[in-house]
Amino acid sequence: MSKKYHFIAIGGAVMHNLALALLAKGYEVSGSDDEIYEPSRSRLKNAGILPIEKGWFPEKIQSDLDGIILGMHARIDNPELIRAKELNIPIYSFPEFIYNQSQDKQRVVISGSHGKTTITSMILHVLKYLGMDFDYLVGAQIEGFDLMVKLSDAPVIIIEGDEYLTSPVDRRPKFFHYHHHILLMSGIAWDHFNVFPTFENYKSQFEELIQMTPQNGTFIYCENDPEVKELAEKTPLPGVKKIPYSNHPNLVKDGKTLLITAFGELPIAVFGNHNLQNLQGALEVCRTMGINDEEFYKAIQHFKGAAKRQEILAQAEDRILFRDFAHAPSKLKATVNAVKNQFPKRRLIAVQELHTYSSLNKDFVHNYAHTFDEADMAIIYLNPKAVSLKKLELMDESTLKDGFKRKDLLIFTDSEQLKSFLENQDFRNTNLLLMSSGNYDDMDLSTLQSILNKNHSQ
Repeated sequence: MSKKYHFIAIGGAVMHNLALALLAKGYEVSGSDDEIYEPSRSRLKNAGILPIEKGWFPEKIQSDLDGIILGMHARIDNPELIRAKELNIPIYSFPEFIYNQSQDKQRVVISGSHGKTTITSMILHVLKYLGMDFDYLVGAQIEGFDLMVKLSDAPVIIIEGDEYLTSPVDRRPKFFHYHHHILLMSGIAWDHFNVFPTFENYKSQFEELIQMTPQNGTFIYCENDPEVKELAEKTPLPGVKKIPYSNHPNLVKDGKTLLITAFGELPIAVFGNHNLQNLQGALEVCRTMGINDEEFYKAIQHFKGAAKRQEILAQAEDRILFRDFAHAPSKLKATVNAVKNQFPKRRLIAVQELHTYSSLNKDFVHNYAHTFDEADMAIIYLNPKAVSLKKLELMDESTLKDGFKRKDLLIFTDSEQLKSFLENQDFRNTNLLLMSSGNYDDMDLSTLQSILNKNHSQ
């Protein structure tokens, strides 16, 4: 008998990927949601599991279900959730279900406020390149992988461990549920201001995670990050192997980053201090899993990056258009600095969409001080609709300029005006960096891409 699972809020990025993964495993899958956007909609439709209509239908919840998988987007008074409780059907949050399916595996968890998607993606790339058998959970679509989740009979699972809340009925971070054997921690920089009201409260979640490392487990941590280093050094972990890491030795030649290794200088496709830390962290995890350095280096040269992480949308001989997921202050600063350091002789136009609750909040904006310093032109875009939906007050120009500590900051609240402004720039010897966890109100980038695909002599 095949197992049957119903997803409450099936449309989410990771939720719909899990639904597709279970379908691939031979399970029966159904789901509901009140809103499903692309690409989730098309992918669910192609798989034959797109809900017929939007909304919640308690009659879908039948006693023959093996379990309910509850998405973060569902509310606590969801009628399907109430019905499932009445019928005593097991209810799993996303991370609880992942653990339920991987109890017999070696569990590797990648945590941290930044870099975790990239580190996870690097490890997955190496394992795939080497033809190894593994399961995974990663927070972005990555090249060479159809889904963001895979569950099989593999002996190991690599999990991107998110600190955000588990579900509407479980207000703890997701990463507590995975019960890791190997833990990597990349850095701690205050994020999710709406959930973790103080930095100390946020940091304590990571401290608790470190303490969950079992005897004979491994804790790999970035010693460049002062918060992580402090926690790693003060937390007693008897029987746990602690491995600190830093930037991989490297040099930059003609806009290309080369790794300095025992096997010579090796070119890679990613760049910037954070990525060189990420790469070294991935190397330490792979070593712990029994992969030798020569195999790792052979594979990592072909790693192109995770989606929307320093992703190149267009380029010519003297210009590049980058798109990046950066939204928290530490990510913004690292991305701006990485692009400027890689191309120091090129002008840098950096654009940040304020999209998250934290970034749109005037009480948080001071955390963005000096994040834009390396950009030659710094631009902020915010959508007044997004601000009102989050029941916040629209920040004025002086608040933003003071918060970012940048008097020449340009501010746009209309995506058409921003698009027109950017399309009229002179991009000779110039890089353009678009950063956001949103999409600039579906701004059409095709004209910009064609401008940045042209060589200056054309």
